[in-house]
Amino acid sequence: MTPHFNLAEFTASDVAARQGLNNSMPPFLVPAATETLQVLERIRAALCSLAGHHVPIIITSGYRSPAVNAAVGSRDSSDHQRAAAVDWKAPAFGTPLEICCALAPQMGVLRIGQLIYEFGTWMHTSTRAPAKPANRIITINRAGARVGIVDA
Repeated sequence: MTPHFNLAEFTASDVAARQGLNNSMPPFLVPAATETLQVLERIRAALCSLAGHHVPIIITSGYRSPAVNAAVGSRDSSDHQRAAAVDWKAPAFGTPLEICCALAPQMGVLRIGQLIYEFGTWMHTSTRAPAKPANRIITINRAGARVGIVDA
């Protein structure tokens, strides 16, 4: 797929494994998955450049089948079901807050459609830009969704 990411890690799901759910990605979504992983590859390169050292990215959730998406409590409109989103971490760079702050100014260059700082724990990136430009960079936590990267 890309030099640092493959479909196996993009479709891996602890929830699917625990609950015996099928998380196989339909072949027609491979181009979308490839595009998503290419965005992640650009993000990785940017983080490595900023850090001045190798920054591995750990995918925590990529493609989700409808059953897995429901099991994690996500909406039917989730970009994960279209292989257009990925949740991830990069502890070798810094905290999720530090990563989001570093990426937010580079959204256009990196061709990130949406960046979400979620629950202070991980980043969500999507290839699809939301209909409302204000939702392009947001923070989601227990208080709800807020525009921009906000340290809770």
